[in-house]
Amino acid sequence: MVMFLDEERIARLLSWEKLIPAMERALAEFSQGRVLQPVRQMLTIEEEKRYLGIMPAVAETAMGLKLVSFYPGNAGTDVPTHMAMVLLFRADTGEPLAVMDGRLITEMRTAAVSAAATQYLAAPESRVLALLGSGVQAQAHLEALSHLHPYNEIRVWSRTPEHAARFAAAHGATATSAEVAVRGADVVVTATNALEPILRGEWLKPGAHVNAVGSPLPNRRELDDRAMRNTLVADSREAVLKESGDVILSGAPIYAEIGEIFAGLKPAPRDQTTIFKSVGLAIEDVATARLVYDAALVMPPRA
Repeated sequence: MVMFLDEERIARLLSWEKLIPAMERALAEFSQGRVLQPVRQMLTIEEEKRYLGIMPAVAETAMGLKLVSFYPGNAGTDVPTHMAMVLLFRADTGEPLAVMDGRLITEMRTAAVSAAATQYLAAPESRVLALLGSGVQAQAHLEALSHLHPYNEIRVWSRTPEHAARFAAAHGATATSAEVAVRGADVVVTATNALEPILRGEWLKPGAHVNAVGSPLPNRRELDDRAMRNTLVADSREAVLKESGDVILSGAPIYAEIGEIFAGLKPAPRDQTTIFKSVGLAIEDVATARLVYDAALVMPPRA
């Protein structure tokens, strides 16, 4: 029988402890050419408001497809901007294994990839974390990054000050301006739907690391040209050159894919100011779905 897993059950099965190394393995395999995956096909239903993404991937141990809706017009409402479903198949026989809600998978795998990248790219003595954005991804990144490394100070900014204040109160952070949040920070996360840059390169201290995960469209960006002139690492060269306005509009050269660094094919530039631009890959979703499915086999649903 095909298993169905809703978000509540996935939340019980998925942990940062297992997900972060799983994302490191999946992206290493991707950059070694061991994953078959086209660039996401994004259907524009209504410009700037409604999109549908189609994301298949095949690896040695998993095969699947994610359908994800991106509705930036939902921002500020009770409906998430990203919702998804993941279909999982056996890679060797093609048999369908599971259908599962993909919203939490998308949320957690994005932050897990950033956490894995931060392990390799940020200074080991990092203590100050800045979050630009105060939504779902800001919270997920705070959880994932804190799982691997303690931060003495957490700063948060949002275009809506009330949202930043609420986030700060809930997580022991300090709500402030974007510039104050970034200046002196060791690790920065940008997780917004900004149309124009909200992070300026002049604010970054030498050796800082940035995880840029927001504004995943070719005409949007979060970082200015000066920020993008730092050492740029991508989840996928092909994907960011098609989907990321930060990369396309700045013309920034790509030093490496993060999977190349994970696999030891390129050295990690820890002594440099680094930008990790992530647009999200199907193999991340499929590998996460396989992790959830395997956990579900040994942890039966509650009666």
